[in-house]
Amino acid sequence: MAPAVSKLRTEVGLGGLPRRALVQYLFLLRLYPVLTKAATSGILSALGNFLAQMIEKKQKKDNSKSLDVSGLLRYAVYGFFFTGPLSHYFYLFLEHWIPPEVPLAGVKRLLLDRLLFAPAFLLLFFLVMNFLEGQNTEDALARVRARFWPALRMNWRVWTPVQFVNINYVPLQFRVLFANLVALFWYTYLASLGK
Repeated sequence: MAPAVSKLRTEVGLGGLPRRALVQYLFLLRLYPVLTKAATSGILSALGNFLAQMIEKKQKKDNSKSLDVSGLLRYAVYGFFFTGPLSHYFYLFLEHWIPPEVPLAGVKRLLLDRLLFAPAFLLLFFLVMNFLEGQNTEDALARVRARFWPALRMNWRVWTPVQFVNINYVPLQFRVLFANLVALFWYTYLASLGK
């Protein structure tokens, strides 16, 4: 078999799927960076909620096939409209405001992320989720008061090393994707708080 035909057969088969998906992702990232990051965030956020639901069912030994579709949609909406776009612009802001040549740029970026962005973003998460769940203002504020501080402490534990790597070593165009992959598990944790 000629090498060109062999390569073509590999590309067309399932073995070439990850490569083709990556090429397509990079193409879309170049053409539509915010939309691509928003879509990726929405999908992975919904997937995190799905995993949380599956874990909860397993813990409760619930064998039903039911799924809280509204939970999946809430997380998809939050990921698409908030996580993707806000993260995209936040990482651009960090690059512009604290360029790599600034002394201790990595530490300064990390401190800005952990002390300002993380608490604000987490508070936004709780407020938006409560709104999407149709909570009244009093109930929403009570839930935020009860869950914000434990979630923020866990955020600092989990995300500080992740963000150190992300901010200092991951290329700018891949930072939202890297954070989204970690957030898949983070959203699983946050969704478990809502139960």
